Amino acid sequence: MQIPFNKPFMVGNELEYIKEAHQNRHLAGDGKFTSLCSNWLAEQTGTKKALLTHSCTAALELSAILANIEPGDEVILPSFTFVSTANAFVLRGAVPVFVDIRFDTKNIAETKIEEAITARTKAIVPVHYAGVACEMDTILEIAQRYGLLVIEDAAQAIMSTYKGRALGSIGSLGCLSFHETKNIISGEGGALLVNDTNLIERAEIVREKGTNRTQFFRGQVDKYTWCDLGSSYLPGELIAAFLWAQMEEAREITRRRLGIWQQYQAFFEKFERSDLLSRPIIPKDCVHNAHMYYLLLPSLEVRTAFMAIMRKRGVSSVFHYVPLHSSPAGRKYGRISGDMAVTDEVSDRLIRLPLWIGLDKNMDLLFEQIEYVLAELSS
Repeated sequence: MQIPFNKPFMVGNELEYIKEAHQNRHLAGDGKFTSLCSNWLAEQTGTKKALLTHSCTAALELSAILANIEPGDEVILPSFTFVSTANAFVLRGAVPVFVDIRFDTKNIAETKIEEAITARTKAIVPVHYAGVACEMDTILEIAQRYGLLVIEDAAQAIMSTYKGRALGSIGSLGCLSFHETKNIISGEGGALLVNDTNLIERAEIVREKGTNRTQFFRGQVDKYTWCDLGSSYLPGELIAAFLWAQMEEAREITRRRLGIWQQYQAFFEKFERSDLLSRPIIPKDCVHNAHMYYLLLPSLEVRTAFMAIMRKRGVSSVFHYVPLHSSPAGRKYGRISGDMAVTDEVSDRLIRLPLWIGLDKNMDLLFEQIEYVLAELSS
């Protein structure tokens, strides 16, 4: 039996809602289902304004425009993240300044941010790895002291919180993903959470190709026109229809994922006690969403062997990011602040295990395979 790393799923009403969207004769963006999704996000996160986008990458690019990023500006972010986190700002001419991560959460090391700030710094972009919150109080305090914008990359963090606040709703802007590998999915898809009321009107304009079309449809202007920079960041209604079915079941999806995550965590406890691996750590102020389950293995060599044996036994396990600071584009466009020892070590040792709705039916078989692999590696 093959156990894939990820398996896109449906919860029941996706095809019915897609059919309804077609019958409504509105397949472009900002129809009924877009409105339902946006309102749900606003209520769920407590944001001032939720705007659906066609990807989290689009939401990040939109954020870079709203932040007035210009050539030569600097943006502080972790190197251990997906390329979109940096690309969105590089596209505006900014220099990504890479900071090391914490060993416990794999999030940006908040104690190393201040030393990365220069006169050119415009924003801090914390990335909530695995749906576990960065130390946002410290980050916000630093940002306020230096007059910087905080843009949360909460791509992995829907339904996660920090001290009771939804991730993505804490900085001035927050970016979410509904890619098929995320907890709540629409194939491709994302959202921008606008938490600063001063940015709402411009966010709507930039999202609508730089026009005030949204105001026109609300009856606030008698015609719409080109007002600002912008692009087409809207998803179509078929995407929103699929997403709405998922949002209706968001709490149940999260509950089921947490159940699988907790089974993993309990299973690996004995192996951690034997110093064969390290399990994820969740700080007390964080409620996570079970976006992923990962392990830290002793070395790159052990991880490579683990993946190879798992693959032979029909189980897909994958490593994660190649650090951006060591990538060709990262060296070309960015710079490093301080050493990147933790980032480099984690990148070599981290392994991600399958986690998807329905996997719970295969956990006994999965654990049997993992038990075999770990025995092979420790013999």
